[in-house]
Amino acid sequence: MKVEAETTLAKNISALEGMEAYDAVCKRLLVNRQILAWIMKSCLEEYRDMDRKDIEACIEGEPQIGVEAVFPDEAPDSGKKTEPKKRKKPSEQIRGANVEDSTVKERTNVYDIRFYATAPGEKGLIEIIVNLEIQNDYHAGYPLIKRALYYCCRMVSSQYGKEFTHQDYGDIKKVYSIWLTLEPPKSRRNTITRYRVTEENIIGDVAEKKEHYDLLTAVMIGLGDETGEQYDGVLKLLDVLLSSEKAAEEKKRVLRDEFDITITELIEGGLEEMCNLSKGVAEKGFRRGMERGLQQGLEQGIQQEREAGTLRSIQSLMETLQLTAEQAMDALKVEDTQRDMYAEKLKEH
Repeated sequence: MKVEAETTLAKNISALEGMEAYDAVCKRLLVNRQILAWIMKSCLEEYRDMDRKDIEACIEGEPQIGVEAVFPDEAPDSGKKTEPKKRKKPSEQIRGANVEDSTVKERTNVYDIRFYATAPGEKGLIEIIVNLEIQNDYHAGYPLIKRALYYCCRMVSSQYGKEFTHQDYGDIKKVYSIWLTLEPPKSRRNTITRYRVTEENIIGDVAEKKEHYDLLTAVMIGLGDETGEQYDGVLKLLDVLLSSEKAAEEKKRVLRDEFDITITELIEGGLEEMCNLSKGVAEKGFRRGMERGLQQGLEQGIQQEREAGTLRSIQSLMETLQLTAEQAMDALKVEDTQRDMYAEKLKEH
């Protein structure tokens, strides 16, 4: 039994590693500047009217890579404002994955992708922080939007000691948390929904500058329905890109011909690796399913044979010793929860 348990554990770990590798490839593809530009233009209002090539240039060349903690109680330079980041020549790939956000008292949170970007503002360029998450299970045991808003709040509060200090709240940067849900409920497929802070006058008529309160926005993207009317634009792009069923060649054709994306070596390699990994994960999943099915079938067979043997013993005692069904089950010490079941089977015989 120990060897069998270890073999099962090894297979589960192997399958998990395959899924984690697949997830990692998805993130590497998503942080490509061309893909990010499509997402930003479609979901972030600052870039709605900009050309995608110009949006690519807005993405910071050196985003956070997890060099330091991003929550105040772990910040080594808490209370000191950091120097502005120097602009570097943009690269094709954005290095902003797996940035940790942790506190002394709370468990570590790891962002899938996180980066800085500049955007046009009323007084010139402003800087925003963007978080991008991939979520397979929409029903994770809690409202997913609450987690997205929580991430937004953490990204705002973690700026203390880095982007602003003491009373310099005017230096707080706007944050976005974008969630790509791969298996959303039917009502959320082919949808993009935004949640943000808005001004509402309850008494009187005032107008605060939007930039003063518009500090956090969560965006929920639901994929998964290529037959729907809304299956177009960034929804189709992301659905094709992250599909575990479409072949690499088909993905490249759609990205190139329909979305004007240059298929670089990084993209091509990622698509090929994704397809290979998806096959491996599917095969492992099929094998595990077969193994579980055989095991369940064996257990059911053993249980049925055990019940059949008990039924024969009850019948034998009733015939040879002239016992009632209840007396026979008493002699065999049949559990109370099973007696009604055996009584019904005796009627059938």
